This record gives sequence, C-alpha cells and structure tokens, in this order.
Amino acid sequence: MALHDPPDSAGAASDASDASDASDASDASDASDASDTEAITRSRREPAAFAEIFHRHFTAIHGYVARRLGADAADDIAAETFLTAFRKRDGFDPARGTVRPWLYGIATRLIGLHRRSEGRRYRALARTPAQPFEDGHEDVVTARVTAGGAGAELANALARLPRGDRDVLLLVALADLSYEEVGQALGIKTGTVASRLHRARRRLRESLGGTNPTLIIEETPA
Repeated sequence: MALHDPPDSAGAASDASDASDASDASDASDASDASDTEAITRSRREPAAFAEIFHRHFTAIHGYVARRLGADAADDIAAETFLTAFRKRDGFDPARGTVRPWLYGIATRLIGLHRRSEGRRYRALARTPAQPFEDGHEDVVTARVTAGGAGAELANALARLPRGDRDVLLLVALADLSYEEVGQALGIKTGTVASRLHRARRRLRESLGGTNPTLIIEETPA
C-alpha cells in the first residue's frame, strides 16, 4: 500500500482564512454599497439623509483631489463634488453603478475644469528632488509622483498624458477603483478603460527609457 504525506493542515487553514477574509471584505463592500444606495434613495424625500454620503466619502474624495490639484484647491472642489451630487441625486441610477465611482466621476469632471492648475502642479513637482524608487507597480509610482518627490521625468510624463488617459490612470492609482468602477465613473466601456490604462502605463515606462525596474512589471487586470 502506497503511503501518502499527511495533508498540510496549517497551509489549508491559512488558505481557508485568506478565503474567509476575502469573502468578508467583499460582503462588507456590498453592504456599504447597498447602504449608500439606500441613503441616496431616502435623501430624495428626506434631503438630510444625504449627510450620510458626505460623511462616508468626503475624506477619500478630498484626498483624491488634493493629490491631483494640491491641498489649496481640494477643499473647494471636494465640497463642490458633494453639492453637485446632492443636486443630481435624482439622476443616480444604481443599475449603472454604485455611489463611490459616481462621486469620483463628478470629482474627476470638476478637476477637468482646472487642467491648467493640474499642469502647474506637475511642473512644480518636476522641480522637486527625486526620491529613490523601490520595486513596485506603475500605479504605486504614480501615487508617489502625485504626492511629490518622484522627480521631473515622471511628473512631466503625467503632465503630457492625454486627459482621458491620465484620468483613468489616476482613478486606478489614487482612488483604487477597479476597471469596471472607472468605467462607471467616466461613462466609458471597460475595454476602453483597459486600453487607456495600458497606453498610459506604457508612456510612463517610455518616459524613463524603459529601464527603471519599477516600471517594467506587467499590469494585471483589476
């Protein structure tokens, strides 16, 4: 009779724990999305209910705007994002997506009205001393660029990206949206999101001559 090694109970327990954690995170996200949708729906008859949306998402939206336009502009644009969302809440359709990408879409369109300010910010970042890179993904590098200190080449590369490509890249890098959520935010197809993201990442690699190890890692679909 052939003898077999006993099953790795520790490894199996670890895998089961990881799967459980992922399931719990998914369930929590679904519950949050449902709660957001309920708050929007209720706010149509009880406007004060919209405060729930503000309190849940303001910090994240403010941080996203600040990373793109700077802290000085973030207060006004983040506040305008929620004012616009409140005014347009009757038009929110949960069949087309959840509240979170809807808010990021509003914020991104408002940022688009300040393209010159964003360009000035990247030029200013290009003048800051570069910090050493560590191994990572293009999106991690992009997030560091928008925080400052990544040097002229990447900051200038971001400034040169077409607006649509830059919006997709930064929604993934800064807002941590999935391809589907970026499509919901910008009103474009998931395939368009993928092609714009691929093009933006390729241009960032090319901006460093394709030699920086941080920018060689191939992207994987979200």
